Amino acid sequence: MTGTTSLLKDQDGPLYHGAATGYTVVAYTLGFVGLFESHWAINILATLLLAHAMIIAAYLIHECGHNLVFANSRHNAMLGRFMSWLCGSAYGTYEDIRYKHFRHHVDNDDVVWFDYDRFFEKNPVVTRIVRFMEWLYIPAHDLVMHTVMILTSFVIPQRRSQRARNVAVIVIRGGVFAALAVFVPKVAVLYVVAYLIMMHVLRFMDSVQHDYPYNTTLFDYEQPPHKGDTEWEQRHTFSNPLSLRFPKLNWLTLNFGYHNAHHADMSVPWYRLPERHFEMTGNDPDLVIPLMSQLKLYHHNRVRRVYNAQPADYPTGAEYLKVARSGSGAIGGNAASFLTSF
Repeated sequence: MTGTTSLLKDQDGPLYHGAATGYTVVAYTLGFVGLFESHWAINILATLLLAHAMIIAAYLIHECGHNLVFANSRHNAMLGRFMSWLCGSAYGTYEDIRYKHFRHHVDNDDVVWFDYDRFFEKNPVVTRIVRFMEWLYIPAHDLVMHTVMILTSFVIPQRRSQRARNVAVIVIRGGVFAALAVFVPKVAVLYVVAYLIMMHVLRFMDSVQHDYPYNTTLFDYEQPPHKGDTEWEQRHTFSNPLSLRFPKLNWLTLNFGYHNAHHADMSVPWYRLPERHFEMTGNDPDLVIPLMSQLKLYHHNRVRRVYNAQPADYPTGAEYLKVARSGSGAIGGNAASFLTSF
């Protein structure tokens, strides 16, 4: 055990990170195999299991990006790359995902390359289609983002050097999916359903965690106005745990809802975030956004979040938290994701 403990960054890592990684691999395997079964009850359970495996894989990428799993950053990168294949984000590089996410933390900003509001403004037909699909609860806004991710080296000039790798991933993943679509179309459809569920959950958790807009400075660096301002960072960061009363429920998303705790100390692994949150807030329920309010915001704003510029009176800080806790108001976003590295 000593050797395993020294390999991982934290003494409890073998238990918690090991369980999360093991669960992801086993759940992904069982879920995918279950899609081939003839019984629809098994198919439904398998789809949900596969979706959750991809969700945990995504959050493990986040852990690896912060070097919270292994003591050696190279080992974190290896696990992060493996998980990116499971959750479908391998078209871009793990390093690009990590770089953009660290800019988010260091700059206290939502740093991007793709100006999706401008894209929707220039393509009104696409915007109408996306809004209609969002009304049907299809995460079309994020599908646009993931399409850019798939074609990253062809769309982003700064990523042209990655074209050979990008094409290889497209051929491998696209080839496997095409084979499923031709020979076992039911499996292909259920895989898509599982993937869409993953996208819904990831963006649901991300949607209300910050109140500031994005800036297209990923490659054109500008001095961020709030860089290093930890007080401002905490004031504009919000926690949305699934439950304070039943904290183990938050393991369903690797405690990602304890977002103020994560931004207060990026070196805290997922299984210690509840303790850090308690130290900061005493588990005061008035300082988090309740699950029912999150669901209301997600439901009511799913269409108007698509190309809807923030009004001049858009709530921020304490007012944002108040509005979010009420479950009302046109707040929250769609496309902020640590998986999209642009």
